[in-house]
Amino acid sequence: MKELPQSSDFRSIVLDNTPLIDVRAPVEFAKGAFPHAVNLPLMNDEERHVVGIRYKEEGNAEAVKLGNALVSGEIKEKRIAAWLDFMTSNPHAMLYCFRGGQRSQISQEWLFQSGREIVRLKGGYKAFRNWLIEETEKSVGKFKPIVLGGRTGSGKTILLKRLKNAIDLEGLANHRGSSFGRDITPQPTLIDFENALAYALIQKLEQGFTHLLFEDEGKCVGRLYLPKTLVEHLSKAPLVILETTTEERVEITFDEYVFKAQEKYRKVYRDDYLEAWADGMHEAMKRIEKRLGGQRYKIVCEIFEDALKEQKRNGLFEGYKVWIAYLLSEYYDPMYDYQIEKNAVRVLFRGTAAEVEEYLSRYG
Repeated sequence: MKELPQSSDFRSIVLDNTPLIDVRAPVEFAKGAFPHAVNLPLMNDEERHVVGIRYKEEGNAEAVKLGNALVSGEIKEKRIAAWLDFMTSNPHAMLYCFRGGQRSQISQEWLFQSGREIVRLKGGYKAFRNWLIEETEKSVGKFKPIVLGGRTGSGKTILLKRLKNAIDLEGLANHRGSSFGRDITPQPTLIDFENALAYALIQKLEQGFTHLLFEDEGKCVGRLYLPKTLVEHLSKAPLVILETTTEERVEITFDEYVFKAQEKYRKVYRDDYLEAWADGMHEAMKRIEKRLGGQRYKIVCEIFEDALKEQKRNGLFEGYKVWIAYLLSEYYDPMYDYQIEKNAVRVLFRGTAAEVEEYLSRYG
């Protein structure tokens, strides 16, 4: 048979956002994959499990024989059809398995026999993953970081999204970075997060930026830890502080954590959305009970309950703004002000959103 094409040009895959077909089993894909990858497995979890047992007991040849018996006939045709459908929508797609071995090779051969040629990743998932980790490590020496700070609700993420040389760590991590920052959809796996971050770093550096902007996050976003080398790089970076009035901060926080959050819950939970959202808020308040202290925890819960009752009774939301204002003044502001005071020597500039944006435009 004709030798079918392979590629280890991982940089082009990242820069082109190349669509990828991951033929590993779903259990493998769930642990971590790459941006723009879709899981269209050669074998499902059960098939992979029994083939693995056969491999351990009787060797590769017998395992391949069993795999061909399990994935044959109509099952085989459906899996090839799924790959062909994806290739039709994504003509430049590539294909990979774990190590670039038998599974991707078999899938590639079946597609070729069906009249379509596809490139497979040389070394598969493992080689590409290792390359992304190495590129992340190398990247810290290729840019100067600037960290955007500011009190909770100051609109840091809103500003970052307007700046072309910014990397939105919270967006990549699907978490707003605070005790109340959990999204209704779960965070990605650490591997998925690290891969997406590597893509972002490589793409920004390819665009020629010498300075990259990040929000002030610390070591982690939600339950996801940032790469150690990046944390160390950012910990020494100059700080630009976004200053926003308390009134604006209350409105920004309300829009994100109450109004938009409830809309997301409504789409998932329908008639029960309000109770589901309120349960999430109660869990968040419980997480900060120790830091708040008993009396303030009691007050913040009471304010929230009053606001919830008012919404249920009259459809009014103003009570939540009272709750947010209390949280900002009694919990978030003292904590953040303490951190900024400790890092005062790193502060490069302070200003409003317009002033900070104009200042940061000097750094590319």
